[in-house]
Amino acid sequence: MLHQLNQERIVFAIAVVLFVVFSMTLNGFWQPSNLLSLVQNVSILGILGIGMALAIIGRGIDLSMVSTMGMSVAWMLTLYNNGMPISLAFLLALGFAALVGIVNGILIAYVEIPAIFATLAMGIVVYGFGKSILVPIDAVYIDDVSGWLFLLGSGRVLDVPMPVIVFAVIGLLAYLFLRYLKPGRFIYGMGDNPLTARITGIPTRPMMVVQYVLISVIALIAGIVMATAVSGMNTRVALSTMVYDVILVVVLGGIGLSGGKGGIRNVVVGTLLIGILLNGMTIMNLTYTMQNILKSVILLAAIVVDTLLNPRDEQTAQHGDI
Repeated sequence: MLHQLNQERIVFAIAVVLFVVFSMTLNGFWQPSNLLSLVQNVSILGILGIGMALAIIGRGIDLSMVSTMGMSVAWMLTLYNNGMPISLAFLLALGFAALVGIVNGILIAYVEIPAIFATLAMGIVVYGFGKSILVPIDAVYIDDVSGWLFLLGSGRVLDVPMPVIVFAVIGLLAYLFLRYLKPGRFIYGMGDNPLTARITGIPTRPMMVVQYVLISVIALIAGIVMATAVSGMNTRVALSTMVYDVILVVVLGGIGLSGGKGGIRNVVVGTLLIGILLNGMTIMNLTYTMQNILKSVILLAAIVVDTLLNPRDEQTAQHGDI
């Protein structure tokens, strides 16, 4: 019976019910300004969720992505404020994010450190290095948002906010990558059975490096959308619980932690539910601690459901499983 349940449909139905209930009961939820804020926050969370989905589908995880996002974008804004052209500042930030992804991939694929430990340590290193060398202040703000890059967070197309469009474009590209390109199919194969994938000739180690570079680049894009929407980046986001919100989005949407299952649609559904829930809790003036407790309970419940729907066997006990 449990195997016949469709977690994605259940979560989508809950999201719709929550939206209707909040619209009817919470003052201000239905206001255009609040819905705009909801859409922007959902989009940023969704973009990060797509990156995390690439990791989990390939039977890994990336706990460093929020640190990568915060420090790379804060450095980019610092360079821009100091007179560097935005295009060059972006390329340097892109190189920094890609380097983090390469190091993550090498540690996991070649040194064979479990992904959860390698990326956790890398996140701490990125934040420490960034604070001591690249961005010594907690928050970097920008006054001049006329550059082309700033349209990603503050622009509109046919009255649709650019964060939504960026989320849709990244989601479409990730869907096409996973569905139709060989590297995407390799990630599914690695997640489903890494030993078989290696025996059949899939270059699992180089693919892991590619996988984590893609995740870091997606994190950079999410950070640019976030920073250009609010005209700044607070580096202390690296110390927040945001990475757990991202994991919650992915697991709640129905992507199995055992790897090899799920897709971008699951991320969209999970993002909708968590975005609506977070916005509603904020309007209800729930304390930050209470919000974290509720999110933790939901994450735990999602992991239990995932365990029931995707029972682990001898293969899922192999290296890389989280």
